[in-house]
Amino acid sequence: MLQTVLDALKELRSPFALYEADLHQLVAKRLTEAGLPYVHEARLAPGCRIDYLVGSIGIEIKKGRPDAAAVKKQLLRYAACDGVEAIILLSQRTVSVPGMALGKPVRVIVLNQLWGVALP
Repeated sequence: MLQTVLDALKELRSPFALYEADLHQLVAKRLTEAGLPYVHEARLAPGCRIDYLVGSIGIEIKKGRPDAAAVKKQLLRYAACDGVEAIILLSQRTVSVPGMALGKPVRVIVLNQLWGVALP
């Protein structure tokens, strides 16, 4: 399931987005097009919500260049939740995070690396 979600998100071609909400809309559209049911702003635990949950795959979206230390803490909180088996960090800019969090895979998709000509 992780690879299926990754493949769907890697097809995103994001224009300049003023707000993180714009990126949320693009992700929702892409997941819907790929036939992947999701929960937006999924509550994982009290005080712990992830942007999208596709089955047991969490997706966290960051606009701009996120603070790596803050993102790592956030991903660890998500990884500590039983309903999450893997996490995808979707960011406009490059951010360095570990490939595992509490034994769960973490994958990063950087939107500015996906820019270019989008072919059908």
